[in-house]
Amino acid sequence: MRAAQIKIKLPNLNNKIDIVGIKFPILSYEKCLVLFKYWIKEGQSHQVCIANVHTVMTALKDPELRFINHLSLVTLDGTPLVWYAKLVRKSKEFQRVCGPELMLRCLEHGQQHQWKHFFLGGKEDVLHDLVNVVKYRYPKANIVGSYSPPFRTLTEEEDQALVDLINQQKPDFLWVGLGAPKQEKWIAAHIDRLQVPVQLGVGAAFDFNSGHVLRAPLWMQDNGLEWIYRVFQDKRLFKRYLATNPLFLMYFVRDLLHSKLSKKNLTPIKQVSY
Repeated sequence: MRAAQIKIKLPNLNNKIDIVGIKFPILSYEKCLVLFKYWIKEGQSHQVCIANVHTVMTALKDPELRFINHLSLVTLDGTPLVWYAKLVRKSKEFQRVCGPELMLRCLEHGQQHQWKHFFLGGKEDVLHDLVNVVKYRYPKANIVGSYSPPFRTLTEEEDQALVDLINQQKPDFLWVGLGAPKQEKWIAAHIDRLQVPVQLGVGAAFDFNSGHVLRAPLWMQDNGLEWIYRVFQDKRLFKRYLATNPLFLMYFVRDLLHSKLSKKNLTPIKQVSY
């Protein structure tokens, strides 16, 4: 079916804000579902980046990762990013769209549209439990395949076999849980060979939605404290957050002061190019 024949009112993705070099459109879970429905009917392959503070700050240090500005979609994942959008860019319409919740909404909504899902990533026990939990919570969800890759680089033959496996199952969604930025780079390197309309890197969503890791209470999520909860669960994350959160806070405060000075027509602080 040609795109012109698809009668779906698409969300406007042209109005974007820049957060430390990464550009985000105004989105909500509902808008994402509408967009995904269009992509599936259109039949082209699209990559979605669920970008949190770690992703944004990693892209600042890793120029190779800045390709995410040219992807089909980038979502705000993380309350601090939403604060930045509202306080610095004065954009009240921006909402958080995080990987675990987006996955659940797509699974639920997709039951009535026969959307097909493939899960790639995670340990074998996590992936096994994720499939079982999904089948229990969403009995009409169509899970067409899953694969837990080894903890090493795949050979060319293994890599092609994986691509063939995914294409043979003809999923509408490819959920990739390899951790950021590995999952984003993996999708980008394979998207030309994968015939999947919606390809998303969802990080820890497999752990959360399988029940292997508990999510922080809502009050912690709403107040930007989810990272503290995760550190208590996995001490290995402390180094990651220590490397990115203070740096993001520095840019946040700098840009917030700049916006206030500009509003008062005072001489702004010098901008640092990203």
